[in-house]
Amino acid sequence: MKKAVIIGVGAELGLGAQLAKRFASEGLHVFIAGRSLDRIEERADEISKAGGKATAVCADTADEEQVIELFNKAGSDPGLAIYNAGNNFPGQIIDMDAEFFRKSWETCCFGGFLFGREALRRMSPSGSGTLLFTGASASLRGRPNFGAFNSAKSGLRTLAQAMSKEYGPQGIHVGHVIVDGSIAGEKIRSRIADFDQKLDDGRLINIDGIVDGYVFLYNQSPQSWTFELDLRTSKEKW
Repeated sequence: MKKAVIIGVGAELGLGAQLAKRFASEGLHVFIAGRSLDRIEERADEISKAGGKATAVCADTADEEQVIELFNKAGSDPGLAIYNAGNNFPGQIIDMDAEFFRKSWETCCFGGFLFGREALRRMSPSGSGTLLFTGASASLRGRPNFGAFNSAKSGLRTLAQAMSKEYGPQGIHVGHVIVDGSIAGEKIRSRIADFDQKLDDGRLINIDGIVDGYVFLYNQSPQSWTFELDLRTSKEKW
């Protein structure tokens, strides 16, 4: 049975959980990871009840030993690995302490290095596999009040590009998905008062559509690989 390792899984109506459910429905044994064991166990149980196979693993993206253990539990030769971690929190540069900036970098970029390295180590012997990273609008441009997140996400994008060029010739497909806008999921629903209006107006990105993009990348032939896919609504300014 093919295996997928997905980190950054939390809320049921979040991108990580929906990715896990879709790939489980495609016949993969999904190893889902996040910092809250209760939440990922709930997601794994939902997948099992739907007829899929899932294993919950508690792991912090910035903890090297935990990331290594995640892949050890998944075993050798995973066919798919997805890094979906992020921490999009605002803060002005002059008010930002060093710890805030460092944490953003650890979650978005350093964690991506640890996760990507372990995936590549296990995919390299077979010369196959797909490694995907979740990006954001911040991957391409700086934005006021989001200096820490901007720099971390742009660093992750460059890292993913380097991995793609380094390991693509060995048969490993590395891709980067830019989610350019707010996702119509549980996180944004709890943050904005006019969620329903924005949803009705088509200003929030549909989660299923984003997941379709990951599935598209996973199923691509080595003769026609895409490194970067950017997704946004028709209303998004870019």
